[in-house]
Amino acid sequence: MPYSALRDKKTELIRKARDGSVFAAPITAAGITNLTSGASADLITLPPDWEDVGFMTTAGASYGRETEQSDINSFGSVEPTRSDITRDTMTLQFSMQETKRLTVELASGADLSSTQAAVTTGEFSVEKPNVPGFRYYRVLGLFVDETNDGEIYIARYMPRARVTEFAEQAFNNDDEAILWGVTMTGFEDSTVGYSHRWIFGGPGWLALLNEMGITQATS
Repeated sequence: MPYSALRDKKTELIRKARDGSVFAAPITAAGITNLTSGASADLITLPPDWEDVGFMTTAGASYGRETEQSDINSFGSVEPTRSDITRDTMTLQFSMQETKRLTVELASGADLSSTQAAVTTGEFSVEKPNVPGFRYYRVLGLFVDETNDGEIYIARYMPRARVTEFAEQAFNNDDEAILWGVTMTGFEDSTVGYSHRWIFGGPGWLALLNEMGITQATS
């Protein structure tokens, strides 16, 4: 059999994020259970209190996964005879271009839910928390691709996440907005039992299920 008869490569299964958003909500907000509904796999409306962080840099959103393992080495073996994962952490990094309450709150680590602008001038100030980064959020990264059959949604959901790193912030006249950059780390939510969830959907996704080798439930 020639390789050309054995190969199974499909260009229609190559995905790209043409657009997308990062949505954040207080940890007290309702979580995400599904992205689409109905026979046409339409995108749902997010629950109350979910907010788009807005425009980001062209780097978009980047997810990282860091693992550590513990190996047992044995006499007579040149490779570990047992290996156990001892750490598996998911992170999300993005730089926000819009300056508003949510982006300032994320990038400062401060709780701004009750902070108000001055009555006369509208001046707004934020104090650096003594111990920043312990506010938890629900975070959804939703990214969109396009096909002849409609949009495809590729999402990554952290039901319990907090900011664990703050990016440098530059103020200059270069061709770049003032950025609010953060790295968020996902932690297990005891209610749902996971720290990270991949979600795929949309009319374009529905049309490709058979080609992707994914079985659809009948009821």
